[in-house]
Amino acid sequence: MAESAESSAYDLITMGRIGVDLYPLQTGVPLPQVTSFGKFLGGSATNVAVAVARLGRRTAVVTRTGDDPFGAYLHDALRDFGVDDRWVTPVPGLPTPVTFCEVFPPDDFPLYFYRLPKAPDLEIDAHELDLDAIRDTRIFWVTGTGLSEEPSRTATLAALAHRAKSGTTVFDLDWRPMFWSDPEAARPFYAEALRHTTVAVGNLDEVEVATGVREPHAAARALLDAGVELAVVKQGPKGVLAVNRQGESAEVPPLPVTVLNGLGAGDAFGGSLCHGLLAGWDLERIMRHANAAGAIVASRLECSSAMPTPAEVEQALKAGAVL
Repeated sequence: MAESAESSAYDLITMGRIGVDLYPLQTGVPLPQVTSFGKFLGGSATNVAVAVARLGRRTAVVTRTGDDPFGAYLHDALRDFGVDDRWVTPVPGLPTPVTFCEVFPPDDFPLYFYRLPKAPDLEIDAHELDLDAIRDTRIFWVTGTGLSEEPSRTATLAALAHRAKSGTTVFDLDWRPMFWSDPEAARPFYAEALRHTTVAVGNLDEVEVATGVREPHAAARALLDAGVELAVVKQGPKGVLAVNRQGESAEVPPLPVTVLNGLGAGDAFGGSLCHGLLAGWDLERIMRHANAAGAIVASRLECSSAMPTPAEVEQALKAGAVL
């Protein structure tokens, strides 16, 4: 991971989960009865890097895989999507994670993470980080899962501290209860990460873990009080609320869509959020574009390969729905 790069050329570097998504090719069928699966690049931070690359930006991901055929597949997939894989390194002795899901549209998509004995992406070590690249990228993106275990926790906080809010630093609250003993164990680390970030993004469960507050407007204020410049609270069917430190706010309803698989929608939203921030758009335009990107992916089975192009997002916005 220590290899240097022309770091100033990156629009986005993400740091966090990677794995193989094995998603059933049959919908409405319980996992024991599924007979065929599709294999896709997965992992939230990685999907965000793919989403931003699809929108025409230069991206990279900092993560780790197993030293195995699935790890080789992930390198190939990243390169195919135009994501720089120079900071994706193998961990001998740990298998590349796989994730299964069940697909029960419109709103039931149970996830089954196979990340034992430990996920390689939690073995990111602070001493191996290219801190210059992390400091110089236009946007740096980290996740709550990266705080759940050592040495990834120390590496994530070290990267944030070194970056010291230069450029835009996004904390995806990314609360996954299976990775923590309880929310109280997570909150101090979330608070430390928030001190070093400029944008926080999360759904109602995630903002409650981070702040202890669930009501969207109060949670947004609590995130701003914790140190960020922009708080983005995803409210499910009620849409998204964004509030910045200057007092500007935007509350945008979701785009109508027939949902096939909602699992990648949040990553598409995050990628579009980064794209809008890089473009300098106003809050409402950013949120509308991000909602449209998320809705497009919710209409598709896969996550990474479902990420929309700029033309697809514009078409959905023009139509007022995902057709």
